[in-house]
Amino acid sequence: MRLPEIPWAVPLSVRLQSGSNRIFASVYDALDFLEHEWPIRHGQGYKRAVMTCRGALNHSVPAAAAREAFIGACFEAGMATSAVATHHHVRSRSPGNKPLA
Repeated sequence: MRLPEIPWAVPLSVRLQSGSNRIFASVYDALDFLEHEWPIRHGQGYKRAVMTCRGALNHSVPAAAAREAFIGACFEAGMATSAVATHHHVRSRSPGNKPLA
């Protein structure tokens, strides 16, 4: 059974050890990567990230804490991270209204 998606307010781009970039947008994305593709399965950052992500999926830890723990694990493993800018466009439904910026 797949765990529920808990999106992060700001997605995270991670430069993997292979040199490619990957976007993580939710707690589940991060935990799945930690448990199935993580290059170094030891270290305090890794252990903290796994525990914190599991806690967030069980609603006992804020999603933002899981994101920060995942960033720490990435740093520990030598993978650079950066926030992914998101743009929200508000469409006007009537001709006289201007979109909010």
